[in-house]
Amino acid sequence: MSKQELPVVDVRAAACCPPLSVRPMDAAQAAVVAPMFKALGDPVRLRLMSMIASVPEMCVCDLTPAFDLSGPTISHHLKVLREAGLVDSERRGTWVWYRVQPEAFRQLGALLDLSATSRPAGA
Repeated sequence: MSKQELPVVDVRAAACCPPLSVRPMDAAQAAVVAPMFKALGDPVRLRLMSMIASVPEMCVCDLTPAFDLSGPTISHHLKVLREAGLVDSERRGTWVWYRVQPEAFRQLGALLDLSATSRPAGA
């Protein structure tokens, strides 16, 4: 497998998961979405994600100076976000541009939607 062909989470597989307030997840469903939550559980990755999500796309050259970390460390964090299926990337010349995978966030949002519950209020 070349460096350009990294394995990524199939975000379509998470579509099978109803909101947590409707029904408990089974082991297979949890295995699909856990890497996304794990990737967002790191403060640096969460900041990177918010920077990327705030614009249509962002160059790694604009991300790196915002942190007191080395370029390789930032690249590692971006790789984790990419492998979790949260961002997509495209190399343009010497720079890599990142953009959010909207479907992954729609699915995470739907999973956390407590308004979907069928339980009565106060129960």
